[in-house]
Amino acid sequence: MEAKARQVLAVRAEFPTESLATLYDPLTMPPALVKAHQELDRAVDLCYRSAAFPTELSRLEFLFEQYRQLAAPLLPPPPVPKGRRKAAPAAE
Repeated sequence: MEAKARQVLAVRAEFPTESLATLYDPLTMPPALVKAHQELDRAVDLCYRSAAFPTELSRLEFLFEQYRQLAAPLLPPPPVPKGRRKAAPAAE
């Protein structure tokens, strides 16, 4: 997979004067870059499943969920909104 990622970077390097916005415009994306990304996507898919994800969206949702699970122990708990704190139990 690392080789596929380097391939994407190598193709992007063929266009040193182009911005990422230009390179990744769906209407003008260079065919070599499209192909390099398709190959990288297939390599990523095979890391997680035996078949390709059916859509880009399903791949992204899966990968972001994997990231969320990995990052969760590293992140502090979300703040409690003001006015929503539990009151101390009343003493009898």
